[in-house]
Amino acid sequence: MSTASCLLSEDHFRCFICQNVFTDPVSTPCGHNFCKSCMTEDVCPECQRMVYPKPELHVNTVIAELLDVFRRSAQRQNPEAQAAEPRRGYFFTNRGIVIIAMALLFVLSAQIKENPHLAEETKGEKPEKPEVNIRDMIEEIKHCSQLGTEDVWTFSSAKRCLNLTWDQMKLLSAAHLEQIFTQVMRKETPRLLMRAELLRAQRYAADVTLDPDTVHAKLFLSDDRKQVRCCVPKRSLPHNPKRFIHFKYVLGEQSFSSGRFYFEVQVKGKTNWTLGVAEESIRRFGLMRLRPQSGSWTLTVRNGNEFCGQSEPPVCFSPQPVPEKVGVFVDYEEGLVLFYDVDAAALIYSFTGCFFTERLHPFFGPGHNYDGTNDAPLIITPVRLQN
Repeated sequence: MSTASCLLSEDHFRCFICQNVFTDPVSTPCGHNFCKSCMTEDVCPECQRMVYPKPELHVNTVIAELLDVFRRSAQRQNPEAQAAEPRRGYFFTNRGIVIIAMALLFVLSAQIKENPHLAEETKGEKPEKPEVNIRDMIEEIKHCSQLGTEDVWTFSSAKRCLNLTWDQMKLLSAAHLEQIFTQVMRKETPRLLMRAELLRAQRYAADVTLDPDTVHAKLFLSDDRKQVRCCVPKRSLPHNPKRFIHFKYVLGEQSFSSGRFYFEVQVKGKTNWTLGVAEESIRRFGLMRLRPQSGSWTLTVRNGNEFCGQSEPPVCFSPQPVPEKVGVFVDYEEGLVLFYDVDAAALIYSFTGCFFTERLHPFFGPGHNYDGTNDAPLIITPVRLQN
């Protein structure tokens, strides 16, 4: 069997637990994939990472779509033609093209760094255009991966990208390409899928502004109501029943009672902050504890790198690297609140199985600034799709 025909086989869609091809594939917060019916424990079977609180697992539509395309391609494949010609049918979807293009980009970039001479090597016969090298391919594949972020995607453009990446693969030796690509699929697919999920979340970007009627007297809002920082001394503000009295918080002016929404906040330079969403009826005075039972789903940071998901009980951890921009995604009907490291395209923390009964507001807390080390503001930034 040719290398090209086995680049993506059933092994790439095989469940770690039952060793069969995925049935309703789901992804854990750590990025591993299993059949939904197989995932019954609070520990990831592949990396042994605790999954607490146990999430409500939903079918990973990206993997399911790729698996469906794979199956349909295999069914259509003529056995005689398969022996004579590589298969080209797996990735005729926008997400599939993005994944294969990014994976190839990863392969080629790594190879040119580790083996500069590889740029001049070819497989067997020389290509029709000898001047074409791997550096040129990298730029072309970058363009292909960027096409996947466009709102309009045509079959012809998808096919053009697929043919392009296929031609580039033929310039590497068969055995070397198979080995490298298998490694890429195992190690990079979770990251690429997470980036695809972040891209999808970003499409639900909402224009969020801060509500001056809710802001604590020791918080200062910018004129455009996109930034909030802790200020001293306490200001004199008009009485408002919506205002936070004892805790330094402020809500977003916009609220949501259905659908999905997403916003991004720059936290660079801050040592303490809180972000998330809260119900409209959240307490504004007296003792208040951030947790789902009190109508809030938030992530809190102390001392720069001590992260705490405010669940019951709280889940504390220290991610590396420390995020500089955080994306918050909410799916009201599915009961999801997800926190992303935007620059790394990585999931920081998630609330799953939430039961929302009220309108939800974005929730912001810039934290105390007693010693001047937390003077930087929280900044609501425009959402730019990650390429």
